[in-house]
Amino acid sequence: VAGLGNYGLWGTRHSVGMEVLDRLARQLAVAESWRADKRCCADVALATVHGLELVLLKPRRFMNLNGLSVASAAEIYRLGPEDIYLVHDDLDKALGKVAIKLGGSARGHNGVQSCISALHSNEMTRLRIGIGRP
Repeated sequence: VAGLGNYGLWGTRHSVGMEVLDRLARQLAVAESWRADKRCCADVALATVHGLELVLLKPRRFMNLNGLSVASAAEIYRLGPEDIYLVHDDLDKALGKVAIKLGGSARGHNGVQSCISALHSNEMTRLRIGIGRP
């Protein structure tokens, strides 16, 4: 599960994917286990839920390069694009509205486009978090 955003720019609408990952890590009781992984240039936390192993990932790059971290982590943890969930902001959704999408185009989102390019696939599931237009 990759939370897309601009690393270090906490509290901004475009980094909502990383904030969702922080909350998920707290709910899964792994919030204290985040560690910097230089191999994929990301913060990583591992969790187990109902026997399913999860890799939580917050890329340590700007949004338009998030895909490099996601692709590196996919290689390290032997994951295919179909195993990856992207959590990201969506300007076209009202603030707080959420939608799940399987595959498809990036719809103008630079972080998603970066992931599609780096993974050579658009088969990732996306959790789109509405941030509305300014």
